[in-house]
Amino acid sequence: MTHIAFLGTGLLGSAFVEAAAKRGDRITVWNRTIERARALEPLGVQVATTPAEAVRDATRVHLVLKDDAVVEEVIAALRPGLAGDAIITDHTTTQPALTAERSRRLNAEGVRYLHCPVFIGPAAARAGKGTILASGERALFDAVRDDLARMAERVEYFGERPDLAAVFKLCGNAFIIGLTALVADVFTVAAGADVDPSDALRVLGVFDPAAVLAGRGKAMAAGDFAPAFELAMARKDVRLMLETAAGRPLAALPGVAERMDALIAAGHGADDMAVLGRDAVG
Repeated sequence: MTHIAFLGTGLLGSAFVEAAAKRGDRITVWNRTIERARALEPLGVQVATTPAEAVRDATRVHLVLKDDAVVEEVIAALRPGLAGDAIITDHTTTQPALTAERSRRLNAEGVRYLHCPVFIGPAAARAGKGTILASGERALFDAVRDDLARMAERVEYFGERPDLAAVFKLCGNAFIIGLTALVADVFTVAAGADVDPSDALRVLGVFDPAAVLAGRGKAMAAGDFAPAFELAMARKDVRLMLETAAGRPLAALPGVAERMDALIAAGHGADDMAVLGRDAVG
C-alpha cells in the first residue's frame, strides 16, 4: 500500500484525498486549520499536527497550498520528517521565477521536488479527471508519472525547465479568468439592452468563439497584423458596448478600450485588432 501525504486540505486538496482514499492508498494529511483535516478522518486517513509528522515515512508528498510563501514555509517545516527517497509534487499555482529557483535549490540540497500544477476542480479531482502539468527533472517525473496518471485523465510533461508548468498554468488561468470576465461583460451589455443573460448565450450558437480565438491567436503569435477586423472598427464596437451597458459595472471592456486607444494613437488603427498583442510578440 502506497503511503502518501497531502499538505493542504482546502477544497481541491480534500477532493484529492477523497479520490486517493477510494483507491486504497494509505494517507496522512495536514492542514493549517486542523478542523479541515479532521473532517477527512471518516475516510480512514491519519491527521498529522505538523508538516514533519505528515510526511514521515511517506514516499509521495503532495502540496496543495495557497502561494509561494506558504509553499516555502511548509517545505521548511516538513523537511525534518521527509524521507530521503520521498518526492514532493507541488500542485500549487506559483510564480514561475520563484518556482524555478525553488526547484533548483531544493534538488541541489537533496530534496526531490517537482512542480505539478493542475487544471482540475474539486469535482474533477474526486473523479480522477482533468489535467496535471509537470516540469522539472525527467527522472523525478518518470518516478511519479504513474501516480499522477491515477489522479487525472491527462498528464502533460513540458521538459526539464523547472518553471514551464508554472508558466503554462498562469497562461491557462489567464484564459479562464479573462473569458469569465468577458462573459460577465456580455451579460452586462445584454442587461443594458433589456435582454436576459441566458438569451445572450444564444449567440454562441451563431458562431464558434474558440475557432475565432485560435485563428486570431495564431496570427497574433506570428506578428501578423494584416487587417481582417481593423482595430479602429473594433474600437467603435467597444464604444457601442460601453454605451449599451449604460454605466453598469464592467469587468474587462474598459481596459480593452484603454489599450485600443493607446494603439490607435500610436498609429495602429488600420491594423487588425490582433495588434493588441504587439508588445508581447515583439
